[in-house]
Amino acid sequence: MFSPPKIPWQVTGNHWLSVPCIHPADGAIHALGVVQRRLRGAVEFAGGPSFLDGDASPLVKIHFSVNGTPHDLASVPMAWQRISEWLPTFNAQVGGSVVVRGTIFAPCGKNGQSMPGLVYAISFENRGQQDVTVAFTPRGTLGWRQHRVTSSKAFPDEHVYTIAGNRLVMSGAASEPGTALAIALDDGAFEQVERRDGRIEWSAHQEFVVSAGTRKETAIYLAVAPENDGAVAMLAAMLRRGWRTLAEQTRTALASLEQSTGVPAADRLVNRHLMFAYFYGVGRALDDGQLYLMRTRAPWNSHGMTLREWDALMWTIPAVQLADAGLARELIVRMCEIHGYAPGSSVNYLDGMPFRSEFSLDGAASYALAVDRYIAQTGDDRIVEEPAIADTLYAAYEDIGARRDGTVPLYATEVTPSGATTLPFTLHANAVIAHALDILRQTLDEKTAEKVELGDIVRAALARHFAAADTEASRAALVTATDLAGMQSMQDDPVGSVYWLPLYDAMPRTDSVYRRTVKRVVVDSGSLATLCATLVGPEATAVLDRIRRLPLDNGVAAERVDEQGSALGNGGDAALSGLVAYAVWYSVNALGNRV
Repeated sequence: MFSPPKIPWQVTGNHWLSVPCIHPADGAIHALGVVQRRLRGAVEFAGGPSFLDGDASPLVKIHFSVNGTPHDLASVPMAWQRISEWLPTFNAQVGGSVVVRGTIFAPCGKNGQSMPGLVYAISFENRGQQDVTVAFTPRGTLGWRQHRVTSSKAFPDEHVYTIAGNRLVMSGAASEPGTALAIALDDGAFEQVERRDGRIEWSAHQEFVVSAGTRKETAIYLAVAPENDGAVAMLAAMLRRGWRTLAEQTRTALASLEQSTGVPAADRLVNRHLMFAYFYGVGRALDDGQLYLMRTRAPWNSHGMTLREWDALMWTIPAVQLADAGLARELIVRMCEIHGYAPGSSVNYLDGMPFRSEFSLDGAASYALAVDRYIAQTGDDRIVEEPAIADTLYAAYEDIGARRDGTVPLYATEVTPSGATTLPFTLHANAVIAHALDILRQTLDEKTAEKVELGDIVRAALARHFAAADTEASRAALVTATDLAGMQSMQDDPVGSVYWLPLYDAMPRTDSVYRRTVKRVVVDSGSLATLCATLVGPEATAVLDRIRRLPLDNGVAAERVDEQGSALGNGGDAALSGLVAYAVWYSVNALGNRV
């Protein structure tokens, strides 16, 4: 488990490009990342290996002078805001009369408007009585390129560059992994580019006069592509559209994703986590243009670019579905195409190759639950006609059936949704299976559906075989796991928590057995996933009020938190942010909780 970064990085990006490290002190960009399918992970550019700590030179840093006097944004207060909870913007006053404003965004939108690039827009407003001359001199360093799945490894080849007109293109000397980064100014030229100590250092120059009472705007453009020509072409397309058009399209697209629950405090929480899950739990690979799901694109999380089926189907996709049903449909189909060949395979690389091979009963059932949730929310029941989804549901049915006990209508698992080992029969997994069986009876062909066990039979077995041995009939409660031979456990799984049972129609929230069960179980108090689960429990209103106040990892999810809710480990967790967004939305909209 990785410790959270020392710096509260500003974060943005789109499905093509992640921008996880924007320094809050000076607006410098310290890292960029893209998804590469053939490498089954991320390719990341930075100024040096210690970029996460802010110790390396930045990739892009704003420098400028006013009337010949140099100014450094790090030496003045910077006020940050976020447009639609996703676009970082800042303003700072320098020299007494000049206000500098910046917006950093990766162009996104619909109908082909999303682009593998980044825009750093800067404006200088002169509030004084005299004209001023501004020399805009951004600079940066490429000193580190790495490949990352869960841990990072430097590429061994040297950094090289070419200059094509007023475009600087940087990449590795080797043809693999095939990732080039191009940079250009809105109206300026590169003043100096040199290779020094294995690094590429660049600086550019643009000069203009800002009249009294007016504003001058400019921008830096960055684009990525599999090779140099493509990066230059993408940069040209961005310049042709212009940063103002790209910014307007991006703001419009982001505004369409935002959710409104009628509770402003909940809206901010939902949208902050939703945006992070939407762009960092899903990525479009630079080498094939296809969408892939992963735990997170943030480089300070040990789960990295791997994927657990439950996390993707029950955390990320439900959050995406709130904002973009079309994308959610595409992601469900992609999950079935890539990972559906072996439902329940636990942890995979993003392209479906096994990363850690363990069978998760909950994971096998999650395909059916995700399809059913999508149909219930959108009314689009034709999704089951997709060949990949049909094949996956049949495969899931077969794999689930193979795990049934020979005498008792309960099903065994190897690991819980969190990856922990426990007694083979878990309460959460069998509640999920009962719900999945009901769904499969409605979605499989008539002949096969007749063979599918009734979910109510499994629910009845839950009440009998998960009854706690140390309770009287009048105070009945359930255990979290059993081996059906006398051994029982009350340890709750942080991901597959018994708090979620009402969502699977196992029992209502008001049921006395449910309330006694969640009161007795041993929970992991340092798990954010556990806290999310309690949003459907008896104390949901108090939990909702608490969770909206947690600092977490600079406002996004962290797997481990302390008593105050600050990140302890595995911050930047995009899939878990998806759970936060959906759980809060569900608690407010479906359960009627308020803060």
